[in-house]
Amino acid sequence: MKSFRKYLAEFIGTFVLVFFACGTAAVLGCDRGKVDAAYLMTALAFGLVIVAMAYSIGNVSGCHINPAVSIAMLVSGKMSVVDFIGYIVAQFAGAIAGAAALIPFVPNGAAGGLGSNALVDNANAGASIALSIVIEIILTCVFVLAILGVTSKKENGAVAGLVIGLTLTLVHIIGIHFTGTSVNPARSFGPALFAGGDALKNVWVFILAPLVGGVIAALIYKVIAPEKKK
Repeated sequence: MKSFRKYLAEFIGTFVLVFFACGTAAVLGCDRGKVDAAYLMTALAFGLVIVAMAYSIGNVSGCHINPAVSIAMLVSGKMSVVDFIGYIVAQFAGAIAGAAALIPFVPNGAAGGLGSNALVDNANAGASIALSIVIEIILTCVFVLAILGVTSKKENGAVAGLVIGLTLTLVHIIGIHFTGTSVNPARSFGPALFAGGDALKNVWVFILAPLVGGVIAALIYKVIAPEKKK
């Protein structure tokens, strides 16, 4: 029963992330090539959702709502393989449900993209898979490092949600311009599933790169902040 509550919390949290944050991008028509109010509000929406969910479900599941965070916790030895699988299933299901719920409310429905990601548009070479993978690994690594750091001490509990939310806002402020910012495989898969086209064709990039970024962050953190032997 305890595990079910954690998985349900992850489902709800990821649903809220996609519905509100991806929904903000879709409703406002966020243009990754133009830094304007919609661009900044979208970045802020992702961060605010994390703050809200951290203080809502954080005490239930830890508020991962992101497979990249879960894989980092797995590598760090902070969760079991069984829970990791349960979290991943719940997160992807929540993202799919969130994207589906968005369709009736946004301009052009699923055809509008639902806040899905896109490859880096290199002016010299066109859409670049390699650059997209690199930027997503960097952004995810920074985001997950912040999570591992702020959650490493119980006394940070009161501010952890705020720190994590602000960090997600930060990575979106630069990342939206390049890929729309994923740093979260579930958040990318849900909208892409319904948007189809290039969003679905290239979604593997936004599943693979954040997972790699999460693993790298966990390995880096093990080196710079090794656990003290009891």
